[in-house]
Amino acid sequence: MADEKRLIRVEKEEGVAVFVLDDPPANTYTHEMMKQLDAAIVEARFDTEVQVIVVRGAGDKFFCAGANIDMLSKSDPTWKYYFCLHANETLSRLEHTPKLVIAALNGHTVGGGLEVAMAADIRIARKGAGKVGLPEVTLGVLPGTGGTQRLTRLVGKSRAIELMAEGRNFDMDEAVDLGIVNKVYEADTTDGFMDQILDYARQFTVPAKAAMAVGHIKRACQSGADVTLEQGLAIERELQAKLFASEDAKEGLNAFVEKRKPQFAGK
Repeated sequence: MADEKRLIRVEKEEGVAVFVLDDPPANTYTHEMMKQLDAAIVEARFDTEVQVIVVRGAGDKFFCAGANIDMLSKSDPTWKYYFCLHANETLSRLEHTPKLVIAALNGHTVGGGLEVAMAADIRIARKGAGKVGLPEVTLGVLPGTGGTQRLTRLVGKSRAIELMAEGRNFDMDEAVDLGIVNKVYEADTTDGFMDQILDYARQFTVPAKAAMAVGHIKRACQSGADVTLEQGLAIERELQAKLFASEDAKEGLNAFVEKRKPQFAGK
């Protein structure tokens, strides 16, 4: 690993781990980047100091422009299949990690870049930073890293088919209107944008917020969304039982009774 180029940089600060997709100029992902992202996700799961994960692109112009086309053009169909399978497993691991994940769209977020962003829980974009879309149809393929499934769940079947079949890219404000992006921040620079992102992310960390409860809310929604209501309620009950047994639940209930601000520990 010592000689391997670092394509995922991890920066930790005040309970927030920032994963930086770092392969200029467009931060396209290769199998090597996905393996490093996978390792960073697993490490963050075990890191008790990490309560929120933020994913961003290096530089000012791109969050991520998707899979590296040169890599795909030189590989055979079998290799491409397993590349997509591993990328799907990596993004599913991010999606099901019981810590809030925020995608900070600091630039163009197209193709597989949008697929990475859609595996996050919340997507926040910098106003005017670039385009969003799934234009894979222009290459004669479909969005193969979860795009067809996650976009459908975000915007509905008919609209998802329309957007992917047209293959057009659109601005961040339209992405909000479509329900793909949660909100847009105005900022003159990427650094200013990231300052706002980190301020937003820190509200979900201890002691101000019960980070364990936030993570369990995420798990209830992510795991329960695609099962029956009865199964989803069972998932919710099990997660709630774990929270009822936590120190944070005791602190939250006591603070409410005592009319004071709770001081959560994430335990």
